[in-house]
Amino acid sequence: MAADDIGQLADALSRTHVGDGELSYQGRGLKLDNAESVAGLVTEIAQYQGLRALRLEGNTIGVEAAQAIAKALEDKDQLQKCHWSDMFTGRLRAEIPTALRSLGSAITSAGARLSELDLSDNAFGPDGVKGIEQLLMSSSCHSLKVLRLNNCGMGIGGGKILAEALTECHRRSSALGAPLRLRVFIAGRNRLENEGASALAKAFKLLGSLEELHVPQNGINHPGIRALASAMQHNPHLRVLNLNDNTFTKRGALAMAQALRHLKNIQVINFGDCLVRTEGAMALSAVLREGLPILKELNLSFGEITEPAALLLAQAVLNKPQMEKVDLNGNCLGEEGCEALREAMEVMDKADMLASLSDDEGEPDDEDDNEDDDDDNETDEDDNETFEDEEKENLDEEEEHSKENGVNCNGNSPSSKLQSPTKIASYLCSPSSEKELDLEDKTASLEHQVDADDPERAADVLLKISASYKEEAESGEALLEAVDAVLKTMLSASLLQSTCFLSTLLVHMGLLKGEGKVKRVPVVSAQLSCLTHAVQQPYFQQHHALLLHTVLCRNGKALKSCSSALEGLQDALKRRCSADH
Repeated sequence: MAADDIGQLADALSRTHVGDGELSYQGRGLKLDNAESVAGLVTEIAQYQGLRALRLEGNTIGVEAAQAIAKALEDKDQLQKCHWSDMFTGRLRAEIPTALRSLGSAITSAGARLSELDLSDNAFGPDGVKGIEQLLMSSSCHSLKVLRLNNCGMGIGGGKILAEALTECHRRSSALGAPLRLRVFIAGRNRLENEGASALAKAFKLLGSLEELHVPQNGINHPGIRALASAMQHNPHLRVLNLNDNTFTKRGALAMAQALRHLKNIQVINFGDCLVRTEGAMALSAVLREGLPILKELNLSFGEITEPAALLLAQAVLNKPQMEKVDLNGNCLGEEGCEALREAMEVMDKADMLASLSDDEGEPDDEDDNEDDDDDNETDEDDNETFEDEEKENLDEEEEHSKENGVNCNGNSPSSKLQSPTKIASYLCSPSSEKELDLEDKTASLEHQVDADDPERAADVLLKISASYKEEAESGEALLEAVDAVLKTMLSASLLQSTCFLSTLLVHMGLLKGEGKVKRVPVVSAQLSCLTHAVQQPYFQQHHALLLHTVLCRNGKALKSCSSALEGLQDALKRRCSADH
């Protein structure tokens, strides 16, 4: 060993913090290649009685050096914390798994029970995960509470290996009556993507013990986000959820909103740079309004959120006494929108919690409405396989069925007049006042045509039937009853479901920017008149009116061709918003 290396090591040892069960060589920048180079460190480890934490981060350790250190750890049965991040700088990737296996084997041989393992910033890839696989499955990790694997380049393969190891650890520990209770999982910047995230989600669902989950910047989009959302519902003690810089889009955001309804202990939500967008933000505002009682921080920055959704979020945090910070920077509010948001927070005496809006992207251009994400188009085209086509298929099937059973296309049999699905399908395919009058028990029939879990269909049904409304016509009252039937079903669901329905309806009306290929319906005064009627009904709650009023105040100019009906609707909404609960 060169004299200068010995001097460097001696100096490092002289500055090593020894006490409270921790031995630290943190950040010494030592290049430890072989057994000779770590002789002094090995002696320190061997002589330390009651070693509970070992810090090796910020040095670079070769295979031989790791094996020598491992030898010294073989009798350290009280070791609990291994802080081993940034420990292989400059090493060949092929070396790292061997070094990790040596260290892990020593911990297992000693019978140590780890509570924390930190291997962040080691860039060891899937092979590195294989290097710790046996350790993670061993009894030494049955007690693991904190696992940090940030910036390790695990990739999809590494994510899958890790998920299997955690699952096996849980199986083995459960068989002994003390299942693994991992509390903190950190794995940002690992290129997990959907497959890796989905594999880990299965493990998280099984564990059910997470309190903090940090998986930012992993190239995860909505399939992986939905898998994680499902898993989070089974982790009721979750306090911190950090998914920053992944890609939610609408489907991922709605799934995560649904998951948050089950997380009463959440304190920090970081969905910044996740493309939550307006509909997703509205869904999250609904969850905020009815739950998340101890939330402290909400980050929805850089998510293509527009002003109406931002204002709804501001209103939703009003009843959060522990809220400290709301970050909506980098969205699409525009100058007026930013000012409106600041004013709204000031009125509620919450101005201090609003983060800077200095990086706002400005209002979206009209041509942006026609831009579709490639990832969204595939499913959206399938999801929107047009409602008319679906109803025509139903109609054809029912007509065929009717002929076979002696029932004509009008729903009449020789012996009785039936309320048939054929008639409903025919009406929804091409609504008219004549068909509306012909419908028997239309309320019950239309209630069966909509479902709170399918807001797209419900919005389409509502806009179709309300378009033919004429107050003076004989069918006017009947049409309003049909509108009531649909809206009562959709707005009597959970706040999240009813909010999703209203935002979908507004997208179809061209009042909100939607996602993917959205079929917009030319709005006519009749539809606004029906909504004016609905706003005054008991099923139309104040929070529903607030959402609609917020959007119309900002984007109502899109309905200038129906100015008179729009004015009547806005007046009704103002009255409903100011009414007592």
